[in-house]
Amino acid sequence: MKPLGYANAGAPPSNSRLDATFAALADPTRRAILVRLRAGEATVTQLAAPFAMTQPAISKHIKVLERAGLVTRGRVAQSRPVRLAAEPLAEATEWLAAYRDFWESRFSRLDALLDDLREQR
Repeated sequence: MKPLGYANAGAPPSNSRLDATFAALADPTRRAILVRLRAGEATVTQLAAPFAMTQPAISKHIKVLERAGLVTRGRVAQSRPVRLAAEPLAEATEWLAAYRDFWESRFSRLDALLDDLREQR
């Protein structure tokens, strides 16, 4: 028997970049790193400062963000500053927008139904 799953439910095929973006965003530490990088580039030491974890642990989070394309690393003398690369977030936002439109449509229909019910009283 074939297992049921999203592929059988009519879901679109997997988009590896979108998958990597959402997987990277699933962790609160990685989201906090992205928030910090909105203010500008930072070194691993600077990124690790607010967290109760080691720099190697922060480096592992940064590697996940790099694989997702959400950050890049430069080179300035001995330093390798980390920079935000927000393009994958635009793709994720576009994907989520379709669901926002779906729910807005549903709520509009619910509002219309409630208005009709109020008028019938």
